[in-house]
Amino acid sequence: MIEYISPVDLTQLDLTQCQRLFHGRGHAYENLAHVNVDWLAPVVLITLYQEVEQTWLTTNAEWLFSHINGCKSVQVQYRCRDKAPTELLLGDAYDNTQVTELDLQYHIEFGKAQNTGLFLDMRNGRQWVLDHSREKTVLNLFAYTCAFSVVAIAGGAKKIVNFDMSKASLAKGRDNHRLNQQNTKQVIFEGVDIFKSNSRIKKHGLYDLIICDPPSFQKGSVNIERDYAKLIRRIPQWAQPQADIMLCLNSPNLGHEFLLNNVAENCPQCQYQSDITPPSVYKEAHQGKGLKVLLFKYLP
Repeated sequence: MIEYISPVDLTQLDLTQCQRLFHGRGHAYENLAHVNVDWLAPVVLITLYQEVEQTWLTTNAEWLFSHINGCKSVQVQYRCRDKAPTELLLGDAYDNTQVTELDLQYHIEFGKAQNTGLFLDMRNGRQWVLDHSREKTVLNLFAYTCAFSVVAIAGGAKKIVNFDMSKASLAKGRDNHRLNQQNTKQVIFEGVDIFKSNSRIKKHGLYDLIICDPPSFQKGSVNIERDYAKLIRRIPQWAQPQADIMLCLNSPNLGHEFLLNNVAENCPQCQYQSDITPPSVYKEAHQGKGLKVLLFKYLP
């Protein structure tokens, strides 16, 4: 018996926008905690965190290929295998595409790295920045491919400073700005170790909006359970009075209380405002396991 992936009602989706179609990793669907499905037009990407039977994979790929309007390719990424290889299952071979989210465009790559270039669970966070960045000077820490920077400029930011250790990721961020025909004179790219570059961060400030979206763990550079406090303690050196602070956390083992307690201990001048929840497709069987995005106001 085939255990079918059951994406959200496809008739209710705007398939002009990239998005997650099925989120099994939240453990909300029995026997499917190892499966995610993303729409990165014109590609459906199935991500597997454990091996599956080929018949199951082929049957589900055929269903997705035939039911998703505009789908030209179904690919699978094996996150359960060394180096997370990607293979073509059906249709045409795509090693890259350009997707749309919130009417902005982003470069996506398949088979070159573990991540494609855009974290879809952060859509609502990007919407908030788009709506709250007008005339602001923005600090974007752990910028990756600069999606927050793209939406900040689209939202009317005065200046945005992107910090990330990976210069290759920042180069892709420049390409994302160019793809949207944005003026990069307002955008600064700093390819440095954030934990060792406080003077560089302060050089471009003070900031009206600070976004901090760190990885949970990167060998030799980041262990966020240990390191988040170091960043939070520096907020008074970076933030304008009344600045908005967006703190993000994507560790399944650390919840809201981890961030709230860290802020209370290391920067009590930051007052909690609200949470930004991921899109509804990101169902979680256990609250607090998925992406956490908390908003604070800096009130010295």
